[in-house]
Amino acid sequence: MKRIAIIGASEFQEPLIVKAKEMGYETHVFAWKCDDPGEKSADFFYPVSIVEKEEILKICAKLKPEGIVTVASDLATVTVNYVALKLGLAANSEACTLRTTNKFEMRRALKRAGLVTPRFCLLDEQDKRLKKGMQYPVIVKPTDRSGSRGIMKVEHAQELAGAADCAIEYSFEKKAIAEEFIEGEEYSCESISFEGKHTCLALTKKYTTGAPHYIETGHVQPAGFTRHESEAIKTEIVRTLDALDISTGASHADFRIPADGEVRIIEVGARMGGDCIGSHLVSLSTGYDFLRMVIDAACGKKPDLSVGERQEAAAVRFVFYERDLEQLEQIRRIAPGIIVEQSPMRRVDPERVVDSSTRAGYYILAGDEEKIADFFGMTI
Repeated sequence: MKRIAIIGASEFQEPLIVKAKEMGYETHVFAWKCDDPGEKSADFFYPVSIVEKEEILKICAKLKPEGIVTVASDLATVTVNYVALKLGLAANSEACTLRTTNKFEMRRALKRAGLVTPRFCLLDEQDKRLKKGMQYPVIVKPTDRSGSRGIMKVEHAQELAGAADCAIEYSFEKKAIAEEFIEGEEYSCESISFEGKHTCLALTKKYTTGAPHYIETGHVQPAGFTRHESEAIKTEIVRTLDALDISTGASHADFRIPADGEVRIIEVGARMGGDCIGSHLVSLSTGYDFLRMVIDAACGKKPDLSVGERQEAAAVRFVFYERDLEQLEQIRRIAPGIIVEQSPMRRVDPERVVDSSTRAGYYILAGDEEKIADFFGMTI
């Protein structure tokens, strides 16, 4: 039987495991044992942390998988590319791994490539000052974390040290990056790459809690751009992926569009967007089988870009407060068929929502674009 190694077992990795099994792969899943869904659905589960790349390499060298893959974790992509390169499997380069998992190195690469980049600087425990010429507000975040962890918008100089301390504490390498804040609505682009050629699959409108932490509250596809606007955005995304040396698999690019209309890249992950964007919304709103594409690319096969059945629109909404659960029940009463999936709900505790991992749950809507907009707007 064909084998595939999957790094991560969380609820956002679960659709990848299911899809791989549907495609006839024997699934070998690696993650810290904590009762995540993938521990049960995998054909074989290994209680090995996703950062233990040498141990995972040792096991995979014996398994001889067709490919190794992850979908929703920047941290896991380090191990994915390391093991894949060692075993001669499809992978992104070491340079790509660095540029897409370290936000400071990412900014440097984008600046070298001539893309529009805000002024930025590195902060650490010894030096928490902005570079000369930088202006407030700035956004401060760990160089090497995702999921809204340790992010803070800083309006005044007296707030900088506290924000830097928080970001540095979250960082694995104990460093933070400060960037001049980019105004404008926030969006993302999901792409698939194979042998260095990129295809942008979907544009997503992002909703967040806003300042100071910008925790995602939901995502909607399509994003509402005209054809001309979409093409201009995709051109800039392709330039960005090239600058970061992304050649294989999924990518997720966050960007803003300020008043001048130019695309400003926030950051890019060399993996499928989390928060159900890649695993659910892309297939629902476009008909592309994104999960299949990711598996094919990881196994050295050209992704199939054919389009299947699709909905007019799709959205994911995250639950923070009791009122969010009340609104979910209201939607269920008005139009039950529009809710296509709901996660298990943890206890609502708004005091504990400090990043994406501490939200209470989510639900996914799909169907008529106007209805999605009405229902989604009601809850944001």
